[in-house]
Amino acid sequence: MHIVWSSFFIQLVAFLILFWLLKKYAFGPLFSIMEKRKELVQEQIQTAESNRKQTEQLLAEQKQAIETARKEAYDILEQARQTSGRQADELIQNAKAEAGRLKEEALKDIENEKNKAVAALRSQVSAMSVLIASKIIEKQVDQKSQEQLIDQYLQEVGGKQ
Repeated sequence: MHIVWSSFFIQLVAFLILFWLLKKYAFGPLFSIMEKRKELVQEQIQTAESNRKQTEQLLAEQKQAIETARKEAYDILEQARQTSGRQADELIQNAKAEAGRLKEEALKDIENEKNKAVAALRSQVSAMSVLIASKIIEKQVDQKSQEQLIDQYLQEVGGKQ
């Protein structure tokens, strides 16, 4: 095999010129576009990772906020139960005290009315006794007439009540 050095150098020079032209006009812009694409993809990956971390952090904060709200709601309900229980006990005690007071007042009123009725009855009985006695003295009747007279006056007294 025999090498022709002149054609070898011409081919080498042609190859270098072609390589230089391709590098300047084809590979340079192509590599530049590929480098920009690589940077864009890396930036998007970093943005996605950052967004994922922020989302996880927000999710954790929301879970914490929900848990806090649940605890506060439970505390409010428990406090409301306790307050309503105390208020119910107070209402029952007040109602019992009021019922006792009203009972005492009613008993006093009944006793007063009873005393008034007894006093009025005594007054009427004594007035009737005097009236009967005066009628008996006026009439001087026998036993049977006297009983009839007493029955008549008792009926009059019974009719007035």
